[in-house]
Amino acid sequence: MRTIVVIDYDPVWPAVFEELRARAWNAVRDVAVSIEHVGSTAVPGLAAKPIIDISAIVPSSDQVFMAVDRLAAVGYVHRGDLGIEGREAFHSPDGLPAHHLYVCPRDSPALANHLAVRNYLRVHPEVAASYGELKKQLAKRFGSDIDGYIDGKTGFLLDILRDAGIQQDALAAIEAANRRN
Repeated sequence: MRTIVVIDYDPVWPAVFEELRARAWNAVRDVAVSIEHVGSTAVPGLAAKPIIDISAIVPSSDQVFMAVDRLAAVGYVHRGDLGIEGREAFHSPDGLPAHHLYVCPRDSPALANHLAVRNYLRVHPEVAASYGELKKQLAKRFGSDIDGYIDGKTGFLLDILRDAGIQQDALAAIEAANRRN
């Protein structure tokens, strides 16, 4: 098991994203419409696990597996949706900076949630600071218990998504996917 590490914002993260984005874009440019930096490393000033989260966005679910094939050709290993509908996850090739890569259709609720949290935190730095402190406390409390860490963040994230206008049925699904069973 890995120890959960949350560090202060590193201003190099956007440049690392751009490097990873360029590599992934070369593989999926014929099927994707964009690649977005999502997750905590995409929010200036926010403490985060030093792992870049990236979403390759395809026009519809029809293109998801074309993108999966293109990414496999450059060394990404498809892991399935990991229980999150509308988001396909990958193990990254060895030798690259730590990152999580996802493929999502443009209308995916998982993508909408990632973008809503990122955008909300970018315009509410006081909320981002509180979220960063919560994540540091949870990392200390849960050590290598990633499920406990995720469960501990869920209420805070649901509040952000509620404030961002995400509908109650979507919030219930997010909560179900992120709470301990």
